[in-house]
Amino acid sequence: MSMYLEMPEFDNNLLFRSFINDGMTLVYPHWHKEIEIIYSIRGTVNIGVGDEIVHVSEGEIYFFASGEPHYFLASPDSERIVYQFDLSIFDEQNLKVAADISLTELFERGQKHSSNWSKSLILDVRKLLHQLSEEYEKNNSGKNYAIMSSLFQLVILFYRRLPQSQTKIKKGAKASTIKYKENLEHLDKIFTYVENHYEESITLEDVAKFSGFSSYYFTRFFKANTGTTFMSFLTEYRINQAKFILANENVPMVEVAEKSGFASVKTFHHVFKEQMGISPLKYRKTLTGTL
Repeated sequence: MSMYLEMPEFDNNLLFRSFINDGMTLVYPHWHKEIEIIYSIRGTVNIGVGDEIVHVSEGEIYFFASGEPHYFLASPDSERIVYQFDLSIFDEQNLKVAADISLTELFERGQKHSSNWSKSLILDVRKLLHQLSEEYEKNNSGKNYAIMSSLFQLVILFYRRLPQSQTKIKKGAKASTIKYKENLEHLDKIFTYVENHYEESITLEDVAKFSGFSSYYFTRFFKANTGTTFMSFLTEYRINQAKFILANENVPMVEVAEKSGFASVKTFHHVFKEQMGISPLKYRKTLTGTL
């Protein structure tokens, strides 16, 4: 299973799950079409989102829209509850009215960090998250109805009270393009190949042949289902690996370049600065506060 494309394994057809991670559980860069909510219940959780490191303090909440790449850094003395659910459980086709934006847009546009919410919204969402955790852990009668009730209440709160952001997220894939399990399986196969070989030289022809596609069809399939070219994706994947290494390992730049799949430290430095706007060394110093 690719660590970049995550396909959550749900217990049943409800397509919802909840679990607890401690702060030393590192999660490599990945994305998934499910919504994910993070609730910090102890200490501060450090999350990589796009080009930023977000610090979610105890009692705060952060969520990811469908297809939004993210990863978790080491966060000592912390604990977080993770909630994941598929938007298909809401039967949007029958419930959405003309005045409503889509659920995908609702989670894309909303302010994702509870530090930007009203105090009353924070309290109400916390209450729902506690209810979700409690119901998920127990096997009371009507368990799934109770979970759905809390999720619907959460959606109503977000429609009516969630502050909106003007910043568009950079997505790993457009939810609207991932319609069939077959496509997900093809994508997972491709991303698994990248995960296993990104430290090596990879050509478009190599991965197309591995996938069983012609280069022409592979190019069209990948762009349609991810919104980017394969080589752009590969570069971004390697940059994400480099960012993770820079944040968590104190190793020389030549080793960072090698571990993240760049042919030389010169190429790594050039591509990283082009993508991030700063050099790898400056990026590391920014994270460690040594600037």
